[in-house]
Amino acid sequence: MHPSFIRKLVVLAGFVGLLALFAVAPVSSATRTPTDGWTCEPVGGGTICRWFEVETVGPREDPNIVCGSGANAFHIFDQWVDNQTRTVWLDENGNATRYTDHDVYSFGQWSNPLTGDVVPYTERSVETIVWGVPGDDSTATQKFTGENIYRPATGGKFVLQAVGMQVFTLDGDLLASHGPNAFIDGLVLGDPHAFDQVCAALGAS
Repeated sequence: MHPSFIRKLVVLAGFVGLLALFAVAPVSSATRTPTDGWTCEPVGGGTICRWFEVETVGPREDPNIVCGSGANAFHIFDQWVDNQTRTVWLDENGNATRYTDHDVYSFGQWSNPLTGDVVPYTERSVETIVWGVPGDDSTATQKFTGENIYRPATGGKFVLQAVGMQVFTLDGDLLASHGPNAFIDGLVLGDPHAFDQVCAALGAS
């Protein structure tokens, strides 16, 4: 939903590599943490691993969105606090079958580094990966659902929204998108006007 979902597509290879650590370090009958931050336990013939993190980013994170033109052009700066709850299900061979990442942003704002103007936002979203064949990434799909809403600091009608459902392959190819989503329009489909309203709220000229 938020630009971080694009970043998740980029870093997904690192996550898939992390799953290999579970495969080479089978979970014993006792709960254990095979990698830093993950707690795993056997369930049925497989394993469930869980992990929680509060991720704080910014205030100078650059989602590579440019507002304005000429001497007045600026890159938006992003800042957020994201409460992430991750769960991965593994089969009896340590191969991933399902993964979820629940994100709740307790703080978020975009800013204009030239003027200090800000646009706050909220987000609640879920990322889900399902493997058709356990451990075979070519059979997996990655789905994002939820809402990410941006409103002027003074309140009022939203100036940007990313809602509904988006589905990708693990290579980052878009399979489906349902619901208005400025990030799909602007960053995936190349719409040059996708961010006009939020840029105007940030003082772009």
